[in-house]
Amino acid sequence: MSEPSGSGRAWTITALLTVFMLINFLDKIALGLVAVPMMDELHLTPKQFGDVGSGFFWLFAIGGVFGGFLADRFKARALILGMVLLWSLCQLPVAYTASIGSIIVCRAILGVAQGPAWPIAVHALAKWFPDNRRNLPIAIVAQGSAIGLIAAGIVMPLITAKWGWRANFLVLAAIGCVWAVIWLAVTGEGAQDRAADADAASEGVVLPYSQLLFDRSVLGCAITHFVGYWSLALTLTWLPAYFQLGLGYDGITSGWLYSLVIALMIPLGIGLAWGSERLLQKGIPSRTARGRYLSALLIMAGLFFAVIYVSPHADWLRVGLIALALGCTPIVYSLGPAVLAEVVPASQRGSMLAINNSVASLAGVAAPVVTGLFIQGVPGAQGYELGFALCGALMVAGGLFGFWLIDPQRSLRYAT
Repeated sequence: MSEPSGSGRAWTITALLTVFMLINFLDKIALGLVAVPMMDELHLTPKQFGDVGSGFFWLFAIGGVFGGFLADRFKARALILGMVLLWSLCQLPVAYTASIGSIIVCRAILGVAQGPAWPIAVHALAKWFPDNRRNLPIAIVAQGSAIGLIAAGIVMPLITAKWGWRANFLVLAAIGCVWAVIWLAVTGEGAQDRAADADAASEGVVLPYSQLLFDRSVLGCAITHFVGYWSLALTLTWLPAYFQLGLGYDGITSGWLYSLVIALMIPLGIGLAWGSERLLQKGIPSRTARGRYLSALLIMAGLFFAVIYVSPHADWLRVGLIALALGCTPIVYSLGPAVLAEVVPASQRGSMLAINNSVASLAGVAAPVVTGLFIQGVPGAQGYELGFALCGALMVAGGLFGFWLIDPQRSLRYAT
């Protein structure tokens, strides 16, 4: 059985995994925050930089699926430790190389190592909380990504201004190593492993993956996650450059603006997840409390992104619309995995969470390149805003599919 949701051990694991995701997103956003000085030094066009940005996602899906199947067979503690150490190693060549090819290779390896990060974190966390108590802890861990983006937006431009853009990657390597030591010291074998073993024993069912992959709720989660991930990849690669090159702010001001926008995601993400959890506790079916709830918010986010393209050219309005869109989107990353954990056997949960995340990550390959083509072809802020509009249209379509498909009560049912 899962530990009580209020247990100290459960919330300690939640806190550590939140920092784990913080580091994950520090690594992801680093390239976007050094976009301008990197493009200047290495003489890159927007299309070329988009290729570098998408390199992270080339093997991300493969790494995610492979890591998910490993999570079904090995302890999450060791897998998470190994991932973080590999992330740190991948930062070092970027700090010293002048070769675009080398940077792309390092980012691709980093993508492989980060592919299973979120599904393994959710898989580990789900062992500590019962189904109707999972929304909030998953949402809290997801906010580690937002905190990482905020910290990056404030600190990385300052590091770049003082020591150059390459110094950021040395700092990232050091942060990962420090966290790995803490994780190793705090998460011993023992209670966590006993909880994991009990959870696995309670879910001995193993079903054909063809049956799992074509379940309506699984498909709905994959589609909504894909379009949500499109906005994430777009934000990571191009939003700092939009503030700097599209709206004309300097590097440090752009970093602060970026952090402000991301900061709004944290209370919204936690508050919206808590609202869904309250609906579940009141007996509202998961189809409404999770599926339709996240789909409606995804549609709202898409509309906010689309309106940026046709809004009056006032900076405060455009920044506000971006903040609202990004504030509504993270619910997909918490409620979608909660739906999957509800309908998939625990013995296959790690792999199915990873497959879902890997399908979504394909958007990370396309979004930076497609948006880069818009930016290269249309001058000024309008090229970026065309990219936002396309993202918005995809999110509205994905939200409509999610509203129709996600229905755990009609999906596969398993003995506990």
